Amino acid sequence: MNGFHIVVCGSLVPDPLQTLEPVTTPQGPGLKNETMLPSVLDPWSAHALYEADHLAKQVAGSKVYLVSLGPKAKLQQLMMTVAQKVPFELVAIDGSASGFTDAHLVAAALAEAITAIPGLDKSRLLVFGGCASASRDAGVTMQLVCERLGIRDFFSGVDELKVAPDGSFSVLERVEGGQYLASTCQGAPAVLAWATGNLPEPRNNPQVGMANMRGVMPALMKAKPAAVGVGALSYAKTEIPAQKRATRVVKDVGADEIAREIVAWIKG
Repeated sequence: MNGFHIVVCGSLVPDPLQTLEPVTTPQGPGLKNETMLPSVLDPWSAHALYEADHLAKQVAGSKVYLVSLGPKAKLQQLMMTVAQKVPFELVAIDGSASGFTDAHLVAAALAEAITAIPGLDKSRLLVFGGCASASRDAGVTMQLVCERLGIRDFFSGVDELKVAPDGSFSVLERVEGGQYLASTCQGAPAVLAWATGNLPEPRNNPQVGMANMRGVMPALMKAKPAAVGVGALSYAKTEIPAQKRATRVVKDVGADEIAREIVAWIKG
């Protein structure tokens, strides 16, 4: 086995510690002061990237690519931190990273960028991504990428991947009730949408960061624009979920009575 070409699809999302307020823009729904919000790598995509690095270290001859769709300026800021985590080659796409974008348009842009990677061997291709997203959580983006690439084997909610010496691999996918679906695949190509896995976040490595940045900046300079947006989608209304708090202080009430009141309040 000559190793895998592992392509990770991952983009930026607003830092979840920020207050996100939806607004209506000429291009459709968006976030207030979206361009000014600090960004992080999408958590599910981050797990996929760490798993890709772990696999590349296990299987000699493997290489990791990070395909990222977002505004070039924001991607540059993000790569200053992400580049220190694991070695990868960046493939940048200049376009909207809004959570309101159409998953079909996003998948089309990602699949086109993957196909255009020089020297990519589809017989050795594994495409990683998140099974969900902190912003554009349509839940179908990676499957749409899989279909556009013409790949038959797709796994969602993956928590574990084990590769055999002959190139075949076993996968554990999350299912209901805290159970796993165990599958065996003869080998690449395949698309895996990762859950949280079981790997810790790698420590920052300045040497890895410097090596990555030598390729990151040229990749950002030649990033192709992608016309991704809301497409044919229409939104009747976007708003922050309302918070409701009803507090009552009482004394000398038993646990059973408290439980009954809580159940009645929920049902009401």
